[in-house]
Amino acid sequence: MKHLLALLPLLLAGCGHTADLRSTDLTAMELFTKNIEGPAFDREGNLYVVNFQRTGTIGRVSPEGAVELFVTLPESSNGNAIQFDSRGRMLIADWPRHNVLRVDMHTRAVDTLCHNDAFNQPNDLCIDAKDRLYASDPHWKSGTGQLWRIDPDGRATRLEDSMGTTNGLCLSPDERTLYVNESVQRNVWRYDVAVDGSVSNKRLLIAFPDFGMDGMKCDRDGNLYIARHGKGTVAVVSPEGVLMREVTLTGKLCTNLAFGGADGRTVVVTMADRKGIETFRNDIPGKGR
Repeated sequence: MKHLLALLPLLLAGCGHTADLRSTDLTAMELFTKNIEGPAFDREGNLYVVNFQRTGTIGRVSPEGAVELFVTLPESSNGNAIQFDSRGRMLIADWPRHNVLRVDMHTRAVDTLCHNDAFNQPNDLCIDAKDRLYASDPHWKSGTGQLWRIDPDGRATRLEDSMGTTNGLCLSPDERTLYVNESVQRNVWRYDVAVDGSVSNKRLLIAFPDFGMDGMKCDRDGNLYIARHGKGTVAVVSPEGVLMREVTLTGKLCTNLAFGGADGRTVVVTMADRKGIETFRNDIPGKGR
């Protein structure tokens, strides 16, 4: 497998200054399950992705290119999104068990930050500078969804319960705007975020006429990068809601993405149909969280 991952150190090193916006394979394909999701980088540049080789696991790709099993989640738990808090602990949306799990990165012990029976299935996560999580919570069968805030003490506050199929979400660089997309309805919404973490003034940013949406991230300039599930592209949308460009991927079922590398301009994309990770170099770094 090493020769298939030989490009990883170069990609994560942040070499070069011009984005080519062409996708290449970061890992060998068929390493993960079809539910590959939740890419996130730690402070040392290691990449973590859910469902490595089998369901209920987290895989780690080191900056040197080694791919290994990092942790196995408790029985019947299954991760979807990964984030890291200010103390470096891994936070995981555990959708079957209605949990947000927490992993000690040194001992690899897993505990529960939040459990709530009112969750449908926590799906994607983003986190602010105060370690407050925002979580999308879709109900796929009914085409509906909820939006939650989960405070550092594990208390969950439902922010909205009458959305479409909520999926990707991210905060603007100044953390004053929260973006949430709806996969089935193909809408991206924006909310104002108050100092206390509450949201208001919901308005439509952009709607797409076809295909679905999955994970979503923000760059340093506030542009959105949206995984167009089924189309096999990452759509780049300005804060004003203008579609600026689309990056074409090799696979079609892109599930989520993350910014990493020494300069923050390496984008990794998880691919459900190929069961592996693609990557491209971007012209603007990610916003950092």
